[in-house]
Amino acid sequence: MPPKRSITLTEAELRLMKLLWARGESAVAELVRALPEEMPLAYTTILTTIRILEQKGYVEHRQEGRAFLYSPCVAEHEASRSEVRHVLKRFFGNSREQLLLSLLGDEEITPDELRRLKQAIAQAPDDVLKGAAEDEQ
Repeated sequence: MPPKRSITLTEAELRLMKLLWARGESAVAELVRALPEEMPLAYTTILTTIRILEQKGYVEHRQEGRAFLYSPCVAEHEASRSEVRHVLKRFFGNSREQLLLSLLGDEEITPDELRRLKQAIAQAPDDVLKGAAEDEQ
């Protein structure tokens, strides 16, 4: 039985998605040229990765002449939310509180980051806070 295909993005897939989010519709050759020189990927590697992204539902294509043009069909914010939900479920038992406590316990958090987190919590609409409290019960 083949392994279950992951809906999360690998590092290589994320690199290409970031390019597509920034550039919009692109051919594989354009993506090859757009990659930083210090992190090149071969044409065939990019093509294979783009096809995997299409199977995962992140990318769609249309044909123009002989070329396929690829474009993202998942917005960057949607993909990031999906990744966070995946980590939340996998490592924190769907507990947002445990995730935040883990972040707050990280010695690398800066006073500025902590201040912004406090502000975000204080400014969260009551219905969001009420829904989060109900989720925890």
